[in-house]
Amino acid sequence: MEELEVVVGRIGKPHGIRGEVTVDVRSDEPDRRYADGAVLRAEAPRGSAFAHRALTVDRTRWHQQTLLVTFAELTDRTAAEGARGVVLHAMVAADETPEDPEEFYDHQLVGLTVHDVDGTLLGEVTGLVHGAQDLLQVRSVDGRDTLVPFVAALVPEVDVAGGRVVVADRPGLVTPLPD
Repeated sequence: MEELEVVVGRIGKPHGIRGEVTVDVRSDEPDRRYADGAVLRAEAPRGSAFAHRALTVDRTRWHQQTLLVTFAELTDRTAAEGARGVVLHAMVAADETPEDPEEFYDHQLVGLTVHDVDGTLLGEVTGLVHGAQDLLQVRSVDGRDTLVPFVAALVPEVDVAGGRVVVADRPGLVTPLPD
């Protein structure tokens, strides 16, 4: 069975002095993705000195509504601080879909056509940028690369089965600013 890599979270600030970190969860199944012993690919932010390519989940716990994770490779607060901003990836079966109908894997979105609310073709989704705010990478019909914040106000409809995304376009977002 073919597998694909999906983003499941981003490491936040350290919690305590023993290497525990907060995680901004990007998965509808955190108990599954962050199970003890799970190995996650670690993608350090640009310019980071973080050297680990993978992190192994040692243990997890919830503190209020924040997931706290101890990774075997992060043994103290200094190591945890160095991991801040690292994006975590997991492998999933290619035919797996998130349980939440409002959640999508990157591979489901890449290649979808982008239309405005009136149905005019604007371009195609070429990728996603994950960070504090997820962004759709869109190649416009005139060949420009643009970024669209992946929020309901700007992306009111995602129709994976229909192969399209609707963007509430504004001048300068996907279409160029008028002269």
